[in-house]
Amino acid sequence: MTKSKKLEFRPNEFVVYPAHGVGQIVSVEEQEVAGITLELFVISFEKDKMTLRVPTHKATEIGMRALSSPDVITHAMKTLRGKAKVKRAMWSRRAQEYEQKINSGDLIAIAEVVRDLHRTDDQREQSYSERQLYEAALERLTREVAAVGGGDELAAAKQVGDVLESRVAA
Repeated sequence: MTKSKKLEFRPNEFVVYPAHGVGQIVSVEEQEVAGITLELFVISFEKDKMTLRVPTHKATEIGMRALSSPDVITHAMKTLRGKAKVKRAMWSRRAQEYEQKINSGDLIAIAEVVRDLHRTDDQREQSYSERQLYEAALERLTREVAAVGGGDELAAAKQVGDVLESRVAA
């Protein structure tokens, strides 16, 4: 691997890793693995108390991306306001689709999962697996909204909650 290649991501930058959500690049380090020297991004996921090392040359290939733009956040909020689209397929198939959307790292797809699985007080209760998927999607969405908006997760959670509640009132 050549040193002249410009890295797309820099230390202290927040990034989205598809399977784990928002993390912060702590550093770029070299490590020898099986006799090959690799350049790695060291990404810290503070909330999960997890550190991930991603080869720099594979980062974009595996779907790692910069935080969404404010325009994408606005589009995600619009998506949340929409009417829930619940397919009549079997739950196992829908759950698989929701899981894929959550792990895609695509903020709009994650917002769709939150929208589709959100329940109001007067609706039937969610099953355990439904609640797990909803909470995972909500957490991913909230963390990215917070990171884009300056890092306040409570404010982001309130913002997302307000959008979901406004949908119910409409």
